[in-house]
Amino acid sequence: MDDPRSARGGPVDGARQGPDPPAGRARDGPGRPVPRARSGLVGRRWPRTGDEPSTAQSPLRLRLLLAAVFLPFFTAAAVFFGVWAAGSGPGDSPDRGALVVLAVVCAALALTAAADLLVVTRRLRRERGAPDRP
Repeated sequence: MDDPRSARGGPVDGARQGPDPPAGRARDGPGRPVPRARSGLVGRRWPRTGDEPSTAQSPLRLRLLLAAVFLPFFTAAAVFFGVWAAGSGPGDSPDRGALVVLAVVCAALALTAAADLLVVTRRLRRERGAPDRP
């Protein structure tokens, strides 16, 4: 006989019930390393369907390297274009508006690199089992 809960999408065949543990905490308790599959802010959003690789991981070390390289680069470029825009006069080429746009774009990319650097270091620290610092 069919279980009526299976027709509605409820748990069947001893499936785990109850909420997932809070993000950043392992099932075995606090202080243990969190596997990469659960290392995101809220963990896995959708159940595995079987068509994606089970060992797929985000290249966190590469992201760390790229963020560490491009954060100072874009910061320096934003400062450079900002100073150049401040010293440009009317009739100069490129004009002040284009230089300000370049400075703003570089500053936005520097902020993105800084945010990515924070996220990646936090995820790597969580995987190693070290406590998060506020």
